[in-house]
Amino acid sequence: MSSPSLKRGAGHLASPAADAKKQKANGSITSFFGAPKSSATAPGKTTAAGAPSPSFNKQKWVATLTAEQKELLKLEIDTMDESWLAHLKEDIVKPEFLALKRFLQKEKQSGVKVFPPEEDIYSWSRHTPLHKVKVVIIGQDPYHNHNQAHGLAFSVRPPTPAPPSLVNIYKGITNDYPSFQTPPNRGGLLTPWAERGVLLLNTCLTVRAHQAASHANKGWERLTQRAIDVVTRVRTRGVVFLAWGAPAGKRVTGINRERHCILQSVHPSPLSAHRGFFDNQHFKKCNDWLAERYGADGVIDWSLTTTKDKASTAPLAVVQSSSVVVNKSTNSPSQDKKQTVTELTKETVVATKPSTSPQDDEFEEDLDALEALAAVDESSSKS
Repeated sequence: MSSPSLKRGAGHLASPAADAKKQKANGSITSFFGAPKSSATAPGKTTAAGAPSPSFNKQKWVATLTAEQKELLKLEIDTMDESWLAHLKEDIVKPEFLALKRFLQKEKQSGVKVFPPEEDIYSWSRHTPLHKVKVVIIGQDPYHNHNQAHGLAFSVRPPTPAPPSLVNIYKGITNDYPSFQTPPNRGGLLTPWAERGVLLLNTCLTVRAHQAASHANKGWERLTQRAIDVVTRVRTRGVVFLAWGAPAGKRVTGINRERHCILQSVHPSPLSAHRGFFDNQHFKKCNDWLAERYGADGVIDWSLTTTKDKASTAPLAVVQSSSVVVNKSTNSPSQDKKQTVTELTKETVVATKPSTSPQDDEFEEDLDALEALAAVDESSSKS
């Protein structure tokens, strides 16, 4: 019997090459992504939690901006999904964010290579509109080598192989779901997760080429924290936050743990994963909690392969834990123990704390970043 948590939607992979064909030779960023979709919701009707309100008129809002604001915020206007823009529009006109945009403008004018590509900086918002968010995975810095970062935390486009941290994430999923298959050719494209409701959000959205954390503390952190705050406020049915490593842990400290589920552990970096990441069972616990809140159809399909309907030897389909088991044929939960999922969330799922000090894994985003920092230090010592 196949496992729907590893099967559903597995064949839906984004193709950058196919997307690129849609772009006109002299097209703008707006034409590349298409005109914003208008809301079909009539005034006064209730929208899905997080969906842009019918009262938000993007064109009217843009008309209120100054000429400089329009120039600095062109990327946000053209490429940020409207469901997010409706809630972040006041933040991006603040002096601190405009100062960040001026800094990025100077970087571009000076010829500095910045990742991800400009049109991908807000791809997280388009792949995962606010009203579809069920899980948030918090990253730190974008990958800083060529053909890596494309706006989704931990994700890389083909033919780039999965970075070390992502390889360890695959191992963690396999421990929870033995039927999980790693993508072919060591792939690391996570857009299927994003399109199923997993927000893959880095706390810093840009980086200089080959210079890890080079755009840290420039203003991105304030905006992405606001994005997290918006999720916690708007997604009233509850969301699972996967916070790996000390920096990510700091981002979830103020979240209401009665409404949302917070799962913390060490980072999947090879430098820390052996200290508890592989056996934290976050992917299974995430689905256990979602099954309780949303039902069996609300769990996340963690599969990334394009092969359809792969057979699985797992006798139980969606969630299989000490607290709740959902049978595929009946979709009815049975209590293996008296402890319910809600109790499990409060007592054990809420936080599996790192056993090490925050300093130990503060910069453990991935091996490439650490190697870059080491190279900078070595270069500085020689000069």
